[in-house]
Amino acid sequence: MSSILADLPLFPLHTVLFPDGLLPLKIFEARYLDMMRDCLREQTPFGVCMIKTGNEVARPDEPTVPENVGCLAHLLDCDVQEYGLMQIKVKGGHRFRLLSTRVEPDGLLRGMAEPIGDDPSPEGTRHLAAHAACAEVLERIIKGVAERDPANVPFLQPYRFEDPIWLSNRLAEILPIPLRARQKLMEIEDAEARLDIVHHFMQQHQML
Repeated sequence: MSSILADLPLFPLHTVLFPDGLLPLKIFEARYLDMMRDCLREQTPFGVCMIKTGNEVARPDEPTVPENVGCLAHLLDCDVQEYGLMQIKVKGGHRFRLLSTRVEPDGLLRGMAEPIGDDPSPEGTRHLAAHAACAEVLERIIKGVAERDPANVPFLQPYRFEDPIWLSNRLAEILPIPLRARQKLMEIEDAEARLDIVHHFMQQHQML
């Protein structure tokens, strides 16, 4: 992994971005419009962190505090159809762990962060039954969305159903899991453990 991310602009949100995930956003606050222009010009990512306390829209009397683990966001698409509103799509990159944060005069959060490496691939065969069952459910979900609304499938191709890291992340994104539990799933540095949790969730909710 690369060295410390010394001055990472942060976008706290009431959502969780996973590695290789797709996230559409509408940007209207001046500080984030400026941040996006900088990222576009310099071709650099920003960090998406789930909000621990506070609000997406800044309030002077209530600072926004992000979770310590977030995900780098790489710009894929940017569209400005009206003044003061930018619509973007980002792809999740590596996760990171915040070491410190500071607030700029315009309210933008910046952080010093250390990158988190990719999950190791599961070894052995214990996970294979859960993997096969989960892959079948995700394929069914994607097929259903593609038939109803092909322009808005919430995943980026190529689909890597055979990859337990990709598969467990996509299910953690799409299943009706509480937001804080979704954050914890993103933080897990073990694809087999994440796959076990989403597989158990689907069994409990009779999705298998």
